[in-house]
Amino acid sequence: MQAERALERAGRVEFTRESILADYRIAWQSRQASLIGRKEVLTGKAKFGIFGDGKEVAQLAMARAFRAGDIRAGYYRDQTFMFATGMSTIAEFFAQLYADTDVEHDPASGGRSMNAHFATRMIHPDGSWRALAEELHSSADVSPTGSQMPRLLGLAYASKLYRQLDELRAFPHFSHHGDEIAFGTIGNASAAEGMFWESVNAAGVLQAPMLLSIWDDGFGISVPNELQMCKGNISAILKGFQRDKGDCSGFDLYAVKGWDYPALCETYLNASQIVRMEHVPAIIHVVEVTQPQGHSTSGSHERYKSKERLQWEEEFDCIRKMREWIVAQGIATAAELDGFEEEDRKLVREIQRKAWAGYRTPIDRELVEFVSMAREIAGQSSRRERLETIISEIERVQAPFRRDFMRAAKNVLVATRDETSPAITRLSNWWQERERENTERYGSDLYSRTLHAAPAIEPVAAQYDDDAPVLNGFEILNACFDAALARYPNVIALGEDVGKLGDVNQGFAGLQEKYGELRVSDTGIRECTIIGQAIGMAMRGLRPIAEIQYLDYLLYALQIISDDLATVRWRSKGGQKAPVIIRTRGHRLEGIWHSGSPMAGIISLTRGAHFCVPRNMTQAAGFYNTLLESDDPAIVVEVLNGYRAKEALPSNIGTFRVPLGVPEVIRTGNDVTIVTYGACCRIAMEAAELLEEVGIDAEIIDVQTLLPFDAGHTIVESLKKTSRVVFLDEDVPGGASAYMMQKVLEEQRGYEWLDSEPRTLPAKEHRPAYGSDGDYWSKPNRESVFTIVYDLMHEAMPAKYPRF
Repeated sequence: MQAERALERAGRVEFTRESILADYRIAWQSRQASLIGRKEVLTGKAKFGIFGDGKEVAQLAMARAFRAGDIRAGYYRDQTFMFATGMSTIAEFFAQLYADTDVEHDPASGGRSMNAHFATRMIHPDGSWRALAEELHSSADVSPTGSQMPRLLGLAYASKLYRQLDELRAFPHFSHHGDEIAFGTIGNASAAEGMFWESVNAAGVLQAPMLLSIWDDGFGISVPNELQMCKGNISAILKGFQRDKGDCSGFDLYAVKGWDYPALCETYLNASQIVRMEHVPAIIHVVEVTQPQGHSTSGSHERYKSKERLQWEEEFDCIRKMREWIVAQGIATAAELDGFEEEDRKLVREIQRKAWAGYRTPIDRELVEFVSMAREIAGQSSRRERLETIISEIERVQAPFRRDFMRAAKNVLVATRDETSPAITRLSNWWQERERENTERYGSDLYSRTLHAAPAIEPVAAQYDDDAPVLNGFEILNACFDAALARYPNVIALGEDVGKLGDVNQGFAGLQEKYGELRVSDTGIRECTIIGQAIGMAMRGLRPIAEIQYLDYLLYALQIISDDLATVRWRSKGGQKAPVIIRTRGHRLEGIWHSGSPMAGIISLTRGAHFCVPRNMTQAAGFYNTLLESDDPAIVVEVLNGYRAKEALPSNIGTFRVPLGVPEVIRTGNDVTIVTYGACCRIAMEAAELLEEVGIDAEIIDVQTLLPFDAGHTIVESLKKTSRVVFLDEDVPGGASAYMMQKVLEEQRGYEWLDSEPRTLPAKEHRPAYGSDGDYWSKPNRESVFTIVYDLMHEAMPAKYPRF
């Protein structure tokens, strides 16, 4: 029904009396939702509220320009736009306000995002794509302001690719020849963010068809524009981006008042037509916007706005001005509008009540179940008085959360821990079942659970001809990428120096010439928007391989990877996906910012994306092949000093697949297990040869992926044999080595098989110094591996392995 309403709305640009009054009623209903929503928070029925009041009329105009196939990347002020397009409803708005976990009630996030964080269901439950070209959609919002901008760039750029690449005509369910616009919204204060400027610059260079609206109410919470940006006016700064006649880059810029309904409609319809037809970006600066309830329910705007400003906001409230215009134009009388307003006020209140009931019903049912079991237990227990107190306490709580009666249930079980009865057993089982349900309720869909989940992709062994050529590592990768571009017409490679140069290490050498500048593209030095560009592209059915030139530079994009890419499937509760492959290179080379291994930071901040750490380029190629068959995002870190290392070329270079979460034993041994990955594999192998001279037989395991990590407990099986373990890597102390230790010893219970204390051998706390000697004394080396292993054996058998 929602999709039908959206499609019915799409393309409606006629300004009839009925359509204008329908717009007014949507704006009025949206305002009532904001007012009631604030009260629901202040009375304790919801936790937090942030609303779009004051932006209603501008969003009506934007909705008139929105068409089937278009997509939004906005933020938490856009409720009226979502209602007007039919991409959200008032019932869904309230369900999200209450954190209703039923995805039928809150399809945007299933209770995971704060209110007004909008999204549509872009994929089916099995992970397959919906017909995006035939529907209206919103990418999933994030709270950090400005973070929608990099994704907006990619959503828009996808239209350019769909229009200009003939091979993408095979995907009509994603695009009608690139005629779609990516609509973005941002607040005036967030336009001071670096992500805004990086995205605007990139969009102007790429000529990506985006239509960006800046809602300008003059403040960023309490801070006025004068303290936010130069000249105190974003339009004044953006003038340098203005597209002149004959320009091949830049933006069309517009400014319009947020309370002027006819001017807004004219601006949005004209601007969107140019963006759609000419494929140029545009920015609409919507000024004189008000924010009647302040920033959020966390504070009051009366604390920082003058009386004069507050009076002006009342007089120039956009709904009030639209009402005045309707009456002045004879479209409706004041009495008619009064009637509509009263009718809609009651309608919104009734919707709110039903949403509250829909949220509470399953919770209250569980509460009744608990109280019933608790009373039965109390009637049979020697601790009846204590149990009756627990029951009365939970019954006094007005609208308790699930956590409240789960705590109470645990209190009952603790109080009766030395008693037995069928009722206690039922409560224990009930508690465990609720625990499983809620773990699923809030934890599902961090990674894909479809048949295309990366760990579920069937591995295919590399095959070699008898006369297999031995090539440089970069040539192995080049052959892999060549095969991928030929096999998958929707694979797009992008990054600094990836195109004409073929990347700094030649993995894409010659491929731009072969496949064209849009399939293998150079970008500017803009790590954040390289990833954002890839996210938006992936959300529209493309398969980007986005290169970050060095692992150290990934830090510039880490926020957008963490907050957006890695969480998109989870925060939409399986409603959206962005299977981006991030390619980078790291570990040993020369210099502070070209030798880093900040692995623990990446592991900690990117849960939701896979993390592959191959030891050579053949393994890397196998991971790329696997990931291109999957629907999960991932990061692949190639070994910097491996591009000139010699490797045999598999005959099935384009189809063999390395599994994720499966370590490989690259040297068998009986005395000690060395767990490592990436560049340290070679160092561990060299150390093993030296250890063999003193009679120590080391087993070396390459974990291959850090996320997921050793799904089959290969490492524990090794510990059962060796009883000793060293975790070796190039991260700082307590970094990825500690992560691996926790996985093996705690999660896999590897401590049960140890006869010696576990050891870690990471890099030093400082960054790697420049030069060969700087590297030697900054990171693990053959001698330090030998020393820590020998010391471990000495402690166990000092007579056999004396100190020397």
